[in-house]
Amino acid sequence: MTAEAPEKSAEEGLSSSGSAGTSGTRFDLERETELRFEVEAGERVQLELLSGLAEVFGSELNRNKKYTFGPGSKIAVFTWQGCSVSLSGKTEVAYISKDTPMLLYLNTHVALEQMRRQAEKDNERGPRVMVVGPTDVGKSTVCRVLLNYAVRLGRRPTLVELDVGQSSVSVPGTMSALCIERPADVEEGFSVQAPLVFHFGSTTPGTNIKLYNKLTSSFAEVFSQRCEVNRKASVGGCIINTCGWVKGSGYQALVHCASAFQVDVVLVLDQERLYNELKRDLPHFVRVVLLPKSGGVVERSKDCRRETRDEKIREYFYGFRATSFYPHAFDVRFSEVRIYKIGAPSIPDSCLPLGMSQDDTQLKLVPVSPGRDLTHHVLSVSSVDDDAEVGAGQSRGILESPVCGFIVVTAVDTQAQVMTVLSPAPRPLPRHTLLIMDIRFIDLK
Repeated sequence: MTAEAPEKSAEEGLSSSGSAGTSGTRFDLERETELRFEVEAGERVQLELLSGLAEVFGSELNRNKKYTFGPGSKIAVFTWQGCSVSLSGKTEVAYISKDTPMLLYLNTHVALEQMRRQAEKDNERGPRVMVVGPTDVGKSTVCRVLLNYAVRLGRRPTLVELDVGQSSVSVPGTMSALCIERPADVEEGFSVQAPLVFHFGSTTPGTNIKLYNKLTSSFAEVFSQRCEVNRKASVGGCIINTCGWVKGSGYQALVHCASAFQVDVVLVLDQERLYNELKRDLPHFVRVVLLPKSGGVVERSKDCRRETRDEKIREYFYGFRATSFYPHAFDVRFSEVRIYKIGAPSIPDSCLPLGMSQDDTQLKLVPVSPGRDLTHHVLSVSSVDDDAEVGAGQSRGILESPVCGFIVVTAVDTQAQVMTVLSPAPRPLPRHTLLIMDIRFIDLK
């Protein structure tokens, strides 16, 4: 299937070149090319559209407006008709590429839009799409492009974020869903007001695969219920972003997700083996499509991933570019809260109660006594009712309750029986059931 790009502008035919100007470096892009640049560590770069039309991951640029990108940002400015842009600041790399998969991504969007129109006509549900692939192939970017294109046509798709390591919606260690009502801000991404967030507690599904699959099923259930009462959400469908773990239990988690959400389309980025395995294992009515990754996608080191996670947590407390919010620090008495970890340590099968399997321990709530080792841990504040009883067989309510926010423990005084926390809101805590994450955050501000 082919799709036509938006109608051509007077700026078509500009040469692919970069030239130094007084206010920065000017780049003239021909039609269907993109400018790729990466921002150096500790630097900021400003981008300005001088003429023509261009977009960043599906979000349109406004002419003569300066967009600022922070350290480590990897940006692609694409134009359908041709444009001129200016870059100011230190980039690690900046070049124009004619080899871009954007036309294929547009074709994918057009096919999904046809499914939405058919769903409207037949009073059915819209497409449910799962984006899969190994780490660092641009899954989040493809999700953002497809969501932006859909919302620009007036659709209301839902982003389901199942990547617990590099979440685009909430802090790391969580799974989330967000109704998309407007295109992503070029600098900040999608507006994350009122997301649905569940606590997972770690940056890889492998630490508790049973909990991961259980929460995936919970999201599918909540989304289906929403679709029953909200026609726009039903027709808009969902785009599911997944983790980069595609072998063994990670692969089984993808198959489970496809089944739980009853997906119609699976987009596989840059891995033929995964494409063929999913073609083999998923029902025949599921369309599995192999798409190339962008040449601009680069592999991230472990340090880079950790820095990105830290930045996401910092953004939660201090806002974008650490200027918007002013978090609060206050003491919480040990007696005021109850803290749990999800998942008991593995024990030999011979020591398990009769009829209990090792898997059952993965969903067990383990009480945590506050101590100095709690310092710097991120805690999720569960929305479960404070009066809810927690006992054998009653942990499900906490496991499947959304979280209403996060705090970080900055100090613990075991003698005074209090801990100091960093919170986005003033005291008191909205709820008193806390779930501990494996993730630590040291606030250097």
